[in-house]
Amino acid sequence: MLDLPNISRLDGIKFENYKKVIKIDHHPVEEQFSEIEYVREDASSTCEMIIELIENTNLKMNKEIASNLFLGVIADSDRFLVPTTTYKSLELVSKLIKNYNLDLMKLYNKLYERPLDEVKFQSYITLNMSITENGFGYIKLTDDVIKEYKVDSSSASNMVNNFNYIKELYAWAFVSYDQRQELHKVNIRSRGPIINEIAMKYNGGGHKYASGARIKNIADIDLLFKALDDACKEYKENL
Repeated sequence: MLDLPNISRLDGIKFENYKKVIKIDHHPVEEQFSEIEYVREDASSTCEMIIELIENTNLKMNKEIASNLFLGVIADSDRFLVPTTTYKSLELVSKLIKNYNLDLMKLYNKLYERPLDEVKFQSYITLNMSITENGFGYIKLTDDVIKEYKVDSSSASNMVNNFNYIKELYAWAFVSYDQRQELHKVNIRSRGPIINEIAMKYNGGGHKYASGARIKNIADIDLLFKALDDACKEYKENL
């Protein structure tokens, strides 16, 4: 299990089908659910941990593996912008580039190229997101809107980091409904307030500034939003 702090965020896997379970993760520890757990909160990404693991063991690497791990580090660290990025993060990735002659332009295109419908959908979020006087932004995305823009329910989670540079925002949350799991998925980001402790109260968790929640009871969404708005208010008052 990679990049998962708790079992509630795991989709489509039943542990009883496996003899052994190993967890590799860089989130703050929330729940122990496997026999072997390799957790490092100081790593920029889970893929950074795997690169280092391969480098220091008999595990093998090739260009395809190196390319995927490179993409994993870039995506999970938000292009090395997370606070846990260190010289070691850059050093490990530079070795991949050098040793496997990675085509960076091709890899970045693979990671960031998006269909026009998703770009229009992001514009819809920008135009329709509510922002409180405390600097908390939020939007509830309905099935009708998702169908109108010809995207899927996971599209919002793929673009939540793109709102990291809006001056008026301290924290923001996008909500979409997952029909298959019959729950609301909430993606939360922050530029200051601590949000993972709040998310944990609503069947979620994650990093201090990047978290999520999975909510069955629709009334809990507004309670979560109220808690996040209060956190923004407290943060703003202490600036």
